[in-house]
Amino acid sequence: MLALLLCAVLAVHADALDIRVPESPVVALFGTDVVLNCSFSGVSKFNLSDLSVFWQLSDTQRTVHSFSQSRDQLIEQEERFSNRTSLFPDQLLAGNASLLLRRVRVSDEGSYTCFVRVQTYGRGAMLMQVAAPFSKPLVTWGPESALKPGDAVALSCEAYGGYPEAQVLWQDGAGRNLTDNITISQVANEKGLFSVKSVLTVILEPNSTYSCRLIHPLLGEEGQASVTISGQALGFPPLALWLTVALAVCLLALLVALTVVCRRKIRESCEEMRAEEEAKELEEAKELEEAISSAATPLKS
Repeated sequence: MLALLLCAVLAVHADALDIRVPESPVVALFGTDVVLNCSFSGVSKFNLSDLSVFWQLSDTQRTVHSFSQSRDQLIEQEERFSNRTSLFPDQLLAGNASLLLRRVRVSDEGSYTCFVRVQTYGRGAMLMQVAAPFSKPLVTWGPESALKPGDAVALSCEAYGGYPEAQVLWQDGAGRNLTDNITISQVANEKGLFSVKSVLTVILEPNSTYSCRLIHPLLGEEGQASVTISGQALGFPPLALWLTVALAVCLLALLVALTVVCRRKIRESCEEMRAEEEAKELEEAKELEEAISSAATPLKS
């Protein structure tokens, strides 16, 4: 019976310390400072020497920051948090056990637990997410000198330095989403920040517009870049250009040759006709002369 009463008393004391931490995830910008809020209440007036505050990673239970006996106790602090954490000493007696985390890294993302002990004990856990904005996306496409209408061309959309992975959305000039023939790769650097590259393959048409939209899952921001492929921008393949020039020269030479031949044939035909007419006239004159001679012979008799 005494044991049950003692447990009940401890339970009452345990419930007396109210720990308040954010219910929603805290979004911290990469490279900036963030405050992980933790406050407590439900205790009578106390001295700083009676207070212990302990922050740790919820999953690994590694020490992030520790305070007791009126000062920081950082001997067991996780090395990657060294010189990057602090409490607010002048606000501890007011019930503020919040943690200041400086120069946020991608590796800092995770769940943190705030432990407070003063007369009794309490704790609260919260989630911190890290976000880094991407650079403005850039859309490029294949070498202009090697493209013509009807060719398949790869449009590339790239952005850098963001976290976490972004969503990439392609649209045509009418705002319709394009989902076919798309590849995407996202690679993290040594700091954990991603470079994203998405490639859309389309059949080239003059005066076509394509847009690449980058959507950040945490910051809710978008970056957009567009490219318009016009008829003037379409290059002509060098080989085809030379073939066209050669064909034009051949056609011109053939036309000149045909003109010369036709003129020669026409001149020859004219000369033949003229010769035939002269021969005919000569023959008619001869026949006329013979007729006159025949008519004059009887008169002499």
